[in-house]
Amino acid sequence: MEKFLHITPHSLALVLSRVCREDTEGPPSSSSSPPAPAEVWEKLEHHIGYEVFASFKAVNMQHFWNKALTEALSEIFFLGWIDEHVLLIQSQEVHLEVLRNTWTRRTLKPPQGFHIKCIARA
Repeated sequence: MEKFLHITPHSLALVLSRVCREDTEGPPSSSSSPPAPAEVWEKLEHHIGYEVFASFKAVNMQHFWNKALTEALSEIFFLGWIDEHVLLIQSQEVHLEVLRNTWTRRTLKPPQGFHIKCIARA
């Protein structure tokens, strides 16, 4: 039997992975040229958890036709940011269920610069 650590009631963990530069801009440029300073900075950049959370909300609030999702997003709270790839959010169970359902239906969008690998109960 597996044991799970329940961090806090009524919370979700969004496990994210960073989008590779190649994923966003097509094929990489020639390998003989050195990377531009902006490319190097992107690789070294540390994301601040609340900024990732704000990006997640902003991207998904554009689903104005899905009233349940926009209502759920307006009621979620930033709980934490672990290892620069796990976003913890908290809300009422009803709103968390809406987020799980929209992710299952592939309509929930990730924060800018990330992919959502999975959503788990925290």
